[in-house]
Amino acid sequence: MACPSGDDKREPGPTVSVIVVSYQSGPTLARCLEALRAQTFTDFEILLVDNASTDGAPQAAAAADPAIRFLQPGANLGFAAGNNLAAGQARGRWLVLLNPDAYARPDWLEALVAGTRRHPEVRCFTSLQMVADEPDLMDGAGDVMTSAGIPFRGGYRRRRPADLLEGEVFSACGAATIIDRALFLELGGFDERFFCYCEDVDLGYRLRLAGEPTLLLPAAVVEHVGSASTGVRSDFSVFHGSRNRVWTFLKNTPLALLWLTLPLHVAVTAGLLLLHWRRGDAGPAWRGIRAALKRQDLDPILASRRQVQAARKAGALDILRVMALDPVAFFGRRLVIRRYRPSAR
Repeated sequence: MACPSGDDKREPGPTVSVIVVSYQSGPTLARCLEALRAQTFTDFEILLVDNASTDGAPQAAAAADPAIRFLQPGANLGFAAGNNLAAGQARGRWLVLLNPDAYARPDWLEALVAGTRRHPEVRCFTSLQMVADEPDLMDGAGDVMTSAGIPFRGGYRRRRPADLLEGEVFSACGAATIIDRALFLELGGFDERFFCYCEDVDLGYRLRLAGEPTLLLPAAVVEHVGSASTGVRSDFSVFHGSRNRVWTFLKNTPLALLWLTLPLHVAVTAGLLLLHWRRGDAGPAWRGIRAALKRQDLDPILASRRQVQAARKAGALDILRVMALDPVAFFGRRLVIRRYRPSAR
């Protein structure tokens, strides 16, 4: 993790810093930024990070709107490091992370900020994501972690329940979330070794271990395309998702839960590999699992695990409480939203 440390001896800034990390996002970036300009809440800045795109879309967007703070690191840093770079330069009290293929409804930021004011003790919130081209279907209502250590987006491609209420979820999807900037920096931001995929679950798990809850705000809605730059089920996404899922489990699971759930994790991972084989993309999935266990890459993850576990404030039972106990709850993409009780922290 290589996120710049927080130094709040700065001029007062906006309430919110919206970070958009762009890579080959031409078809979606303009619409994403247009939706931001239409927000009813206006006390925010936009930081646009160009991860060495060749389509010219970030440059065109920055030229069209001089208010955008445009960051060009000169290389593809990945989603994790791109957000960390912007977080270190953001001026807002809150960081809002938004994918360039996520289109915010006009009251989205207003609903997020209202949630932070209703729950001043909570420092991370996630949005309700709807499918961009099928807006009656959910793209995700918070991330879920099963007892086998397998994360997934709750409610993916299911119809929104009429009684969907605010509640506690395991972690926030990085496509559309708000987090206290000081907390993000304190935790080191995203783990840049992940590059992209599961880096948001890893951060959410570390928040859990630090005793920090995450709440779903169903009134804060974005319409999300999903994998617009990397491709749904592309070799890239399958490889990184498979590798990073193993790292998330090994790095963050408390020891008592690790020994209890390791056989489940291995069994479910084997089952998922079989599903990949039937689907025709077992190659990148297998390469991802092997990469996760390579000594030169695994050793730093285990070293990070020792740091994370030494600093944790939440016990194994606290973590288990917000998991889906069913190890294969990802079948059907179940919603797992708990009633939030501040005293339970």
